[in-house]
Amino acid sequence: MILQAISLFLAKFYGRSSVLHTMNLKNLFIVFFLGAGLCVAQEEVIKPVDSLQKKHIQIVDSIKVQAISNDLPKTVVATKIKDTAVFALEDMAMARKHDSIWLQKLYSLELFEEVYGAVSNQDYTPVDYEELPTELLKERLEALNARTPFNVEYNPSLESVIKGYLKNRRRSMADLMALSDYYFPMFEQELDKHGLPLEMKYLAIVESALNPRATSRVGATGLWQFMYATGKMFNLDVSSYVDDRSDPVLATEAACKYLKSLYESLEDWDLALAAYNSGPGNVSKAIRRSGGRTNYWNIRSYLPRETAGYVPAFLATMYIFEYAEEHGFKSNGPRIPYIATDTIQVKKRISLEQVAEVADIDLEELQFLNPSYKLGIIPVVASEKYMLRLPVDVVGKFITNEEAIYAYAETEFNKKEQPLPELLVESDRIRYRVRSGDYLGKIASRHGVTVSQIKRWNGLRSNNLKIGQRLTIHPRKVVSKKPKPEPIADENTRVYTVKNGDSLWSISQKFPGVSIQNIKNWNDISGTKLKPGTKLKILKG
Repeated sequence: MILQAISLFLAKFYGRSSVLHTMNLKNLFIVFFLGAGLCVAQEEVIKPVDSLQKKHIQIVDSIKVQAISNDLPKTVVATKIKDTAVFALEDMAMARKHDSIWLQKLYSLELFEEVYGAVSNQDYTPVDYEELPTELLKERLEALNARTPFNVEYNPSLESVIKGYLKNRRRSMADLMALSDYYFPMFEQELDKHGLPLEMKYLAIVESALNPRATSRVGATGLWQFMYATGKMFNLDVSSYVDDRSDPVLATEAACKYLKSLYESLEDWDLALAAYNSGPGNVSKAIRRSGGRTNYWNIRSYLPRETAGYVPAFLATMYIFEYAEEHGFKSNGPRIPYIATDTIQVKKRISLEQVAEVADIDLEELQFLNPSYKLGIIPVVASEKYMLRLPVDVVGKFITNEEAIYAYAETEFNKKEQPLPELLVESDRIRYRVRSGDYLGKIASRHGVTVSQIKRWNGLRSNNLKIGQRLTIHPRKVVSKKPKPEPIADENTRVYTVKNGDSLWSISQKFPGVSIQNIKNWNDISGTKLKPGTKLKILKG
């Protein structure tokens, strides 16, 4: 009964979004507790905390709750809440591992190029697809037309596009549905706020394949593909560090304002779509050349080739998403939905890599949540507000340790301003065999190189890898295939055994004067993940 009540609450609050469609009651219950930031105290205790090494009790809305982190405040009070189950949410770390392959799809230029090419080079020849008879398609389009302000009428060209997508692009459409589970709730919220049709969310698929870092051949960037000048008109700034066009929230707000202004001048949603793609000037010229007609299908032959395929691509995408279940599509989207994330205004310069280290979160996940930071660095600029988006279970840890985290970031930045040590000089090449679960970001991090370098060395055009594939890599450090000997304690060395919940950051705090980079250097570690039971060498000061 409790689960049903919570699910009804969330459904009412967030509407019938695709996230709620794909989540069962158990998942809704977990998201509810994530959003509220609640964990339950197991026992009543009052205990002083003399350093940043003790258990952390997070306090939310005057409810004292169970320890969820290894770092924290001077005095800690936990209150027992009787007859309440304990939810440790321990599957979050495991979920991130499963998400790693899914996260790559966001940055897949191959998917963007497929969508971009399909619009630009649309072929309208009849497509044989027995699973969707013409009469059934007509019935569904008529039903779709009745519930949307777009002109969704049957014609042979639209039938060709729909059947072509269903026959030849099933895999990419399934990938897009997985991505949509994260982005659509955000889009729907903003579209509703501006009074726009919620179906306009499908436009971002046609524009960018839901890739916030997608850049077209003419320089349009982001989920909604803003050109530099158009973005400036709607307060989307671009600097060396930040591109607001790649910020999902800011760009969606700008797209809503732009689409609303186009509709107000053209008074037709189909024409507004065409104008979004090619500019209102081209639409006006097409209306004149057609003799004053204003139906998109009547002026389509007078529009640029890409725009002529633009609205059919939008309508075909809308049809497939609206009838996804009937065509056998099932989304396996993000395990961390948009409603289970929150933002923090950054007060001092910090990099996503540093956040990943101190918060013990995958760098790829941080990059996914914060795509507008071009160099992976969040700057601090007067009169500007830069936000860091995190899963809600990480937000509390960050805020509680904020000053210590910024101090660590400043120390790390100062180190990077010094000349690189000889250890980082590129060594001889190696041949790496791709294993199950590997992806370019993971392999690059392991060898101290970048994804673009691996792609260049191996002539890769996309981020896709096959198990067993051989890659040439020039690592910054020699990678030994021999097992590392376990460290031995002596008068100059201590040995620390990694425990569950440990991170490089929390371990460094246990030893005064020891930094994360020290631990990495002493133990030849390139990433941030630690396995419980691993023995680490810690040099005495």
